[in-house]
Amino acid sequence: MHINTKCVQSGYTPRNGEPRVVPIAQSTTFKYDTAENMGNLFDLKESGFFYTRLANPTVDAVEKKLADLEGGVGAVITSSGQAASFFSVFNICGAGGHVICSSAIYGGTYNLFHKTMREMGIDFTFVPPDITEDELRSAFRENTKCVFGETISNPSLDIIDIEMFARVAHEHGVPFIIDNTFATPVNCRPIEFGADIVTHSTTKYIDGHACAVGGVVIDSGNFNWDNGKFPALTTPDESYHGVVYTKDFGRAAYITKMRTHLMRDIGAMASPQNAFYTNLGLETLFLRVERHVSNAEKVAAYLSEREKDGSITWVNYPSLPGNKYYELARKYMPNGTCGVISFGVRGGREGAVKFMEGLRLAAIVTHVADARTCVLHPASTTHRQMNDAELAAAGVSPDLIRFSVGIEYVGDIIADIDNALREI
Repeated sequence: MHINTKCVQSGYTPRNGEPRVVPIAQSTTFKYDTAENMGNLFDLKESGFFYTRLANPTVDAVEKKLADLEGGVGAVITSSGQAASFFSVFNICGAGGHVICSSAIYGGTYNLFHKTMREMGIDFTFVPPDITEDELRSAFRENTKCVFGETISNPSLDIIDIEMFARVAHEHGVPFIIDNTFATPVNCRPIEFGADIVTHSTTKYIDGHACAVGGVVIDSGNFNWDNGKFPALTTPDESYHGVVYTKDFGRAAYITKMRTHLMRDIGAMASPQNAFYTNLGLETLFLRVERHVSNAEKVAAYLSEREKDGSITWVNYPSLPGNKYYELARKYMPNGTCGVISFGVRGGREGAVKFMEGLRLAAIVTHVADARTCVLHPASTTHRQMNDAELAAAGVSPDLIRFSVGIEYVGDIIADIDNALREI
């Protein structure tokens, strides 16, 4: 099926007389007739639902749809995008491990890696998103366990060369994990370019309506874990009576360990209700992404025109001709990138504040990538924990405005910007 059809149809097929819409299984537990049935579930000898922390019918349907959209063998949806980022790395990298990560990532992810996971004994090396192949090779260590990046970085809109990052990671026997939140599987499917693990904050475009926080980790099933670097996947897990994930679950070893180990012990599960909302968002994802991109391209062109009168000092949108990531965008996202634009206005940080306060249609919110146009000043909000050097490395200048173009009539969005520019 075409990906547009998958957004609507995949993950759940009702049988005769069953609900047409994915039902909400709002139950913590599921009944079985014998102790043996339940014991087999706990021993991973059988699959099924016995406790919603590990698996739930509503959640399961959404996981199957997301795995299908990205071309993976399985998925685990989590309570937030932050949980998904944490799970994706911690599933294979514990104390004493090392991770190479693009410096151009969401501020919350940076803080998770740079502070919290460092406190857990995991070291991180942050590299520029446009690093050369040789420079990337030089960042590897004996204890490197994975490489992490974002398809389109939030909010700097840098695009990494997926094939190059994946190739170098594989040369060193480790997987490449990529956050595909901004592009969505409609515009980019990183697994097709060599990525091994894909994550999303489903809170953004996938939900699309700012009503359900969530995340997902999707396993391509393509990485060979049996290379001596990942004993947790290739040696017996005594907490499950000696199960060996690569032996017993084959291509789904990574994602099975995540569910049965990390979700079991940490419990950052998605609620059935939020999974239901996420699925509703998925059903219209391809329609909304098309409109987001169409609107954003028109707004970016308008902002570029306003550079001529000095109202706008710079515009960054990967789909704009002349952008430094234009060719990479055409290679990996030929149908368009996303609905987010970053730009600067006259007056620097103070000008940015004045501009945002002059907007009427666009709302100042700590959110991005939903149906409504919204705006934020990352240096004083999502990235405020960073110092000037860290902000520069993340591509966040003091005057950067993150403008998330919604699906409203584009003429109204441009008029709103025009009126706000008059304030400065």
